[in-house]
Amino acid sequence: MSRIYPLDVSVVNKIAAGEVIERPANVVKELLENSLDALATRIEVDLEAGGGELIRIVDDGEGIHPDDLLLAVTAHATSKIATADDLFRVQTMGFRGEALASIAEVSRLRIRSRPPDAANGFEIASDCGQIALPQPCGCLIGTQIEVRQLFANTPVRRKFLKSIGTEFAHITEHFTRIALAQPRLHLVLRHNGKVVFELPGTPQLLDRIRLLFGNELADNLIPVESESQGVRMWGYVGHPSVSKSTRKSQHLFLNGRWIQDRSLQHALTEAYRGLLMIGRQPISFLFLEVPAEIVDVNVHPTKSEVRFADGQALFRQLLSMLRTKFLSLNFESTMHLPSSGGFSSAGAGPRPRGVELQSWSPPNASATSASSSNNSLWNNLPRPPAELPRFGATESQPDSNESEISSAVANQISEPAADLASFAMSSAPPELPNSDAAEAHASCVSHSTSHGELRAMQIRDTYIVVETDEGLTLIDQHALHERIVYEYLRPRVLNNAVESQRMLVPETVELTPKETALLLEYADVLNQLGLGVQEFGRQTVLVDRYPVMLKKANLSQLVRDLAEQLDQPEKPPDRRDLLDSLLHMMSCKAAIKAGQRLSPEEIDSLLAQRHLIDDAHHCPHGRPTALVLTENELERQFGRLG
Repeated sequence: MSRIYPLDVSVVNKIAAGEVIERPANVVKELLENSLDALATRIEVDLEAGGGELIRIVDDGEGIHPDDLLLAVTAHATSKIATADDLFRVQTMGFRGEALASIAEVSRLRIRSRPPDAANGFEIASDCGQIALPQPCGCLIGTQIEVRQLFANTPVRRKFLKSIGTEFAHITEHFTRIALAQPRLHLVLRHNGKVVFELPGTPQLLDRIRLLFGNELADNLIPVESESQGVRMWGYVGHPSVSKSTRKSQHLFLNGRWIQDRSLQHALTEAYRGLLMIGRQPISFLFLEVPAEIVDVNVHPTKSEVRFADGQALFRQLLSMLRTKFLSLNFESTMHLPSSGGFSSAGAGPRPRGVELQSWSPPNASATSASSSNNSLWNNLPRPPAELPRFGATESQPDSNESEISSAVANQISEPAADLASFAMSSAPPELPNSDAAEAHASCVSHSTSHGELRAMQIRDTYIVVETDEGLTLIDQHALHERIVYEYLRPRVLNNAVESQRMLVPETVELTPKETALLLEYADVLNQLGLGVQEFGRQTVLVDRYPVMLKKANLSQLVRDLAEQLDQPEKPPDRRDLLDSLLHMMSCKAAIKAGQRLSPEEIDSLLAQRHLIDDAHHCPHGRPTALVLTENELERQFGRLG
C-alpha cells in the first residue's frame, strides 16, 4: 500500500508556478499588478528574447520593507488579506501571495527595493528556489525586480515556449490591458533595448486608446455610460464599421482588473444584433465599477474570471445602455461618388425591398464594335479566371499566351469586387415598375453561349437564376466567384508564383503591438501570398507589395484581417495550413460581394468559369455555390404531377 507524504515546499511552489506562470507574459502581468498595488505612478518594463532571458520591472511605488523581503518570496504570504472573509472584499490587484514564490522557484530572481523613508535599499536573490538572505544595496525609491532565464530548472516547460515574437506578442497584450485600465500611469515597454511604448499618464482614456490602437479606431468609438443600483458602467464601443472577426478586441475591466465574462460578452453581441454581419464581432473598451462584496474574484488562479452575485442584472444593464445609445445614433452608410460617375455603396446596407430583377442576356452582335470585340473574348476564355493585366513591373511574369488576354477582360474577371461590378446605383431608391415594364424587364432571350443554351437573370444583386435543360439553378455569385479566385490563387501560392505589384509609395498600417509582432514573424508566409510587410515604427508596418488580384481591395483592412487570422491562441499552425487559411480569407476578399450588380458580360463570364473549375459546387469554406430545382420538382410543387 502506498503511503501519503506531504509534498516538499519546492514541489508545491513548482505546482503553483504551473498554474500561475505559464509563460513570460504571466510573469509580467503579476509583477505589473504588484507595482500597481504599491501605488506606483511610473513603471518601466525591459525584456530580452521575448521575456525568456530577462524580465525587468522598475517602479516608483512604496517599496518593500527589509523585514518583509524574505516573506515576499514565501508561498501564500501576503499583506492583502488576513481572513477568509477578506476574499469577498478584495480591493487590490494581487492578494493570493503565490506569484513571487512561484517565479522564484523557476528562475533566477533578484529583488531590490527601498521604501521612501529608508536611507538605502535591500536586495534578495533566488537561484531557482535557493534563496539568499537580504543584503543592503543602493537603489532608488521603489522596487526593481529582475527575472532571468525563466524555467531554467524546468527545461520541459522552457521547451514548450513559443517563438520570441509570439511570447513578446502575449506580453504586449497584458501590458496593453494594464495601460488601458490605468491611463494615469506612466508606462514604458522596451524589448531588446528598443522602446516599444512610452505612454505618458493621461486623465483621458481616449488618449491612451489612441496611442495604443491608432487614430482610425479612436475616431470611430462611441462613448457610453450608465449607473444603476450602485453599479457604474462606462467606456467606449466601436462603430459597426470597425468590427472584428474575433472577440480579441473586446476589453472588459472590473474595478480596474481585466476580466472575461461570457454573459457580458453575450450582452455586447446582442446589442449589435442587426448592425454587424454574421461572424463579425464588436470592439469595446468597457469598465465596470461594482461594490467588492457582490463579486468573487477568487475563481481562477490568474484572476481573469470572476463570479457575480447577480450576473443577470449586469447583463440587462449593459444591454440597455448600449441599445439606448444606439437608438440615438444614425448608423446609415454614406454614399461615395467614384471617378467613373454614379454612386457606389461603400459599406452600404441592404437595398430597399421591391421588385428588382436585373434581366440578363449575353452580349449580342448588334452591340457596338467594342462590345462585339469583348464578346469574342468573353466566350473564348482559355481558363478561369483569366490572367491579370500588368500594372508595371511585377514579381513574376505570366506566360506569353496568357498575356494576350486583354486587360479589359482581366479587369472584369480576375480582380476584386470594385472591378467585377460597376456598383452603379441611382441616387434615389428604385421605383416599382408597372406590370408591362416588369414583364419586359424580367424577360430573357435564349442565346447560345460557350456553356450551352440558357437564359439567366440576377436577383437582389446577389443571386443568378439560370434556366437549364433540367430546370432552374440558383447561384450565389459571391460563393461561386470565391471558389474561382481560390482555384486561381492556390497553385500559384504553393509554387511561389503569385503575381504581385510593388508600390511606388508604400502604405503604412497602424496595428497593435501584438498584431505587428505576428505579421513580422510570419513575413515570409505573407511574402508567399504576394504581400510584402516590413517593420516601420513601434506599432506600424509598411506594406510595399501586394497581390495584383487584390488591387482594388482595402489594403489596410486586409493587413488587419491577416493579423487577426495569424493570432492562434492554441498552437502555431502548420505552414501549409496557415497558407491555406490565409488563402481562404484572401479569396473571400477578392470575390464579388452579395449586393453587387453585375453587367451582362460579367454574368456571362462568371457562368463560363463555373464550368471550367474542378469543384464549382462549393465555396472554399464548404458552402454550396448553387441550388438546383429540377423541372420535375417544379411540377410536383405546383401539383402538375399526378
